[in-house]
Amino acid sequence: MTAKPNGERFQSDAHNYAAYLETPEGRLRSDLAFANLQDFPPLQAKPSLRALDLGCGTGATAVRLARLGIHVTLLDPSRAMLDIANHTAQQAGVTDQVVLQKGDASRLTNLFPAASFDVILGHNILEYVDDPDAVMCSAARALRDSSAIVSVLVRNRAGEVFKAAIQTGDLAAAENNLTAEWWQESLYGGKARLFTSDSLQAPLKAASLAMIAERGVRVLADYLPPQVSRSAEHERILELERKLGSPEFAAVARYKQYFAHRADPATEDGA
Repeated sequence: MTAKPNGERFQSDAHNYAAYLETPEGRLRSDLAFANLQDFPPLQAKPSLRALDLGCGTGATAVRLARLGIHVTLLDPSRAMLDIANHTAQQAGVTDQVVLQKGDASRLTNLFPAASFDVILGHNILEYVDDPDAVMCSAARALRDSSAIVSVLVRNRAGEVFKAAIQTGDLAAAENNLTAEWWQESLYGGKARLFTSDSLQAPLKAASLAMIAERGVRVLADYLPPQVSRSAEHERILELERKLGSPEFAAVARYKQYFAHRADPATEDGA
């Protein structure tokens, strides 16, 4: 089975996705991913950098990068998503820092020259593309140099195990999810990929990318009891999640975020 490619599901449900990002779960996912991103160079180095946001969605992350002085190209196959992203940039007053482009992440080599970007985001996109290896290879080609980074956010298979067992008490589903390669996507419908650390290594290796860090995203928040307000306690939960994002706890997170850069050729050759 292959994942249904981008356009159809994201075009009709763009506003549903925008609404999801306003929920406590959506906000936390976005806030954690961006906080993790800020831990790594080159964002700590200087402004006037160039970033590419693959499958930019509503543009929320791109706006945050633009506010740091980074020039951001937003790429998405959905015109509806790009319209929302354009409105987001206008509301934030950063339209001079962003460029919106309709296009498919699998065709990056036809859209951008090599060595164009210092930061490339691939947040929740590999679940939906037909060929994750090809997307990562194209992304690696577009990185400016070995100091440039790729940030990849994917749905974690182990998180689906814990979700079935803890949230719904469905032990049969939890057991099935131990080896599942796909999950039923509730927001858009259809199937999408689940990843493990090992299964993500294949596209990274195919692209000659070396992983430099991994973080768990939403390790505990989805399983807090109802008396804990996700909205009122957002900052406290965010702080706790940041502490739980280390590899020790990341294995059971709902999402995993990986940071990679172009591998040293000498290392690839085994020297």
